[in-house]
Amino acid sequence: MKIRFWGVRGSIASPGPHTARYGGNTTCLEVRSDAGELIIFDAGTGIFPLAQALLKQLPVSANIFITHTHWDHIQGLPFFTPLYIPGNKAKIHGAYDFVSGSGIEQVMNVQLQYSYFPVREAELRAAIEYQTLAIGEAVVVGDATVRNTLLNHPVTNFGYRVECNGKSMFFSGDHEPWTNIYTQEDADYDEYQAMIDVRQAELDAFLQGVDVLVMDCSYTSSEYPSKIGWGHGTFDASLELAYRIGARKLVCTHHEPTRSDEELEKVFADLLTRVPANGPEVVLAREGLEIEW
Repeated sequence: MKIRFWGVRGSIASPGPHTARYGGNTTCLEVRSDAGELIIFDAGTGIFPLAQALLKQLPVSANIFITHTHWDHIQGLPFFTPLYIPGNKAKIHGAYDFVSGSGIEQVMNVQLQYSYFPVREAELRAAIEYQTLAIGEAVVVGDATVRNTLLNHPVTNFGYRVECNGKSMFFSGDHEPWTNIYTQEDADYDEYQAMIDVRQAELDAFLQGVDVLVMDCSYTSSEYPSKIGWGHGTFDASLELAYRIGARKLVCTHHEPTRSDEELEKVFADLLTRVPANGPEVVLAREGLEIEW
């Protein structure tokens, strides 16, 4: 399997000299199975440079898995050039949106309206399919299997695990570790904590033994208290998770858009001082990073 990162920023694209080393595009990962099947996770602005690279490999057959439909994870999809070329195929997978009452097909038909974009969905020339996934539903993509689990975010967010010939990886999209909204003195504290413990145990079981764990590491532990409820994780929470479930490698991504390359490296260097001796290898995601195993 091989992973390539095309977009590693969260919330909003942040191009410029202060993000040149790690990249300013929003989330997009390319995964290749052993047999070369193309799996794409999220369609932030990073999917545009991926599209340009794919134009050298026509025809394109892609399975695109959307973790959730916040702008920074879908805004590049109308610029995925293979969608405009006859002979290409794309299958777009994602969750049912309980707010709008729509399946994943809304990811395109909402964006491709003349009020927001100059090209209509009917003008796309590739063969496009949509698959709205149930929680836990498995999708077979050639020699790989992609399974999802529900994570913690203000909108339905699927994390995806890919398994291929005994190898595995997981991508979280956006995820905030579950925390108790009550104080210990409150009568509802124990019941709510029991629910959290069940959810965390379910996630740990889903992730157990994964080779490469790609996690939302937007904030430091000191930044997090003012961001509670925003739906994003911390470096330390991701490290603790990786250690607990026995991941071989943790990749920290979804970088805070206001954090410069220098600031990001400083935060990451501080994290490395807390990696256990028998803990996972910890890597800072950057555009162009490739992991193959």
